Amino acid sequence: MKAKKNPKIDIGRNSSIYFAIGLNIMLLLTWKALELRTYDRSTAPIELVTMETEVDEDIPITKIDIPLPPPPPPVAISETIQVVESFEDIEETVIESTESSQEDAIPAPPEEVAIEDVKTEEVEEVVEVPFAVIEQIPLFPGCEGLSNAAAKACFQEKMNAHIKTHFNYPEKALELGLQGRVSIVFIIDENGNITGVRSRGPDKLLEQEAERIIKELPKMKPGMQRGRPVKVSYTLPIFFKFQAQ
Repeated sequence: MKAKKNPKIDIGRNSSIYFAIGLNIMLLLTWKALELRTYDRSTAPIELVTMETEVDEDIPITKIDIPLPPPPPPVAISETIQVVESFEDIEETVIESTESSQEDAIPAPPEEVAIEDVKTEEVEEVVEVPFAVIEQIPLFPGCEGLSNAAAKACFQEKMNAHIKTHFNYPEKALELGLQGRVSIVFIIDENGNITGVRSRGPDKLLEQEAERIIKELPKMKPGMQRGRPVKVSYTLPIFFKFQAQ
């Protein structure tokens, strides 16, 4: 025979209510713990402060007798009266006008100068034209009788051949490991000579070698601008480079 349970004695009947009450109590305690504030309390040491009364000292007043300076000597006052004239004769300065009127005659120059007596001197204008815009470029020996375009190509070819022939790498520059680009500028004057050689590079040794090569260029036929010989400036890069063994 199965035993019957008494519903009044059943413990699990109100378990959900007990769980809800316990949960609310825990939430209340958690909220109180989070809202709890604490403060650092530092206790300052209490010491005895002794106050001493300051005594005001009476400073005696001393009197110093300083003798007065002697009185100044009496000034003698003379009662002489000098009569001064109130009006004086003043000479007026007359300013003459510098403007001329129609009645004033203009004097003629002492000598008449004729136009034929004026001498003029012709100053020769020194013109320097870049190589890129010159009408007729300077002609390298061996490039005569060609058109302007063909003469430019011939000039470049002859210039490269001249550099390869006269190129000599300085031994000291090799020892120091110097290499790089040297930009050199020179002028082919109205007589076809090489002048005004200037260079700029990474070292003085390379610049001197580049200038030596350019100074050994042969005399050329000068460039022409508007039918007259002129100075032509030319810029040329020379590369110094060695291969390490």
